[in-house]
Amino acid sequence: MVGEVVVAVLLGLVIGNAIALPELLAPGIRFSFHSLLRAAIVVLGAQFSFAQVLAIGGKAVLMIVILMSLALLVAHTLGRLFGVPGRLATLIGVGTAVCGNTAITATAPVIRAQDEEVSFAVATNTLFGTAAVFLYPLLGHWIGLSSAAFGTWAGTAVNDTSQVVATGFAYSDAAGRVATAVKLTRNALMGPVIVGIGLWYGRGGDGAGNARRISLASRMRQSIPVFVLGFLLVALLNTLGAIAWLGSLAHRDLPHDLQDLSRFLILVALAGVGLSTKLSAMRKIGATPFLVGFATAATTALASYFLIRWLGPAGG
Repeated sequence: MVGEVVVAVLLGLVIGNAIALPELLAPGIRFSFHSLLRAAIVVLGAQFSFAQVLAIGGKAVLMIVILMSLALLVAHTLGRLFGVPGRLATLIGVGTAVCGNTAITATAPVIRAQDEEVSFAVATNTLFGTAAVFLYPLLGHWIGLSSAAFGTWAGTAVNDTSQVVATGFAYSDAAGRVATAVKLTRNALMGPVIVGIGLWYGRGGDGAGNARRISLASRMRQSIPVFVLGFLLVALLNTLGAIAWLGSLAHRDLPHDLQDLSRFLILVALAGVGLSTKLSAMRKIGATPFLVGFATAATTALASYFLIRWLGPAGG
């Protein structure tokens, strides 16, 4: 339930703060977080299909878009109110809104987040996502949700894909299938969300008061990095069936191979984040981001529940 991502970050944190690492390792650690992470995000596109957006119906897609927007709005509003750094608030918001730690690690280089902000956001996201695995099924049975309604609730409000799957199938097999379909649709929207966040930061929307006026073309170049375009291209190829076709030619399950590769690269990259993160810097940030993360997760969960009561569950 905690997952290998958190283990990688924690191991890096422990080693990086308990041992004075030689300076000659610094370039390799930076390479793992910057270059390998970007490569992982491109490869990650093979797990997403734009067809997923159409599979669960327009009603569920509408709920997802509303809740994603709400999570980002709440995280930023509370972040400003309580003095949480803008980039950290963005990472907390995008982790809750889209697909947990994957979205956090994909967004971090776009907004130039610091290592300790990434570590803090991952920790916050994992804490509340793991709690949801245990609390959601209990709450769902208590309020008498159907399998379709609970699957929609878990798919729209729980963070990481693994946490969503665990939460859904803990309720019922039917709930697990609905939750997975809804969550994959959220995942498929990661690319457009990251592009939008990049454009926002490119125009000085990070709250830093940057009033520089730059051309639209220049802003696009700064806000939509090559690796994000690579992610969208690979997702498009997957949607068109090109990746599966190439796999059949090679007699390999290429989508599965690429999934394993992206997971490995992300683990190496996040271990690098942990190694380069100093706990003293995280202590300066304080505990307030955890409260912002809790409020964002709770607001999303409540809003999701009421939207399901109003619009009905996915596919219904």
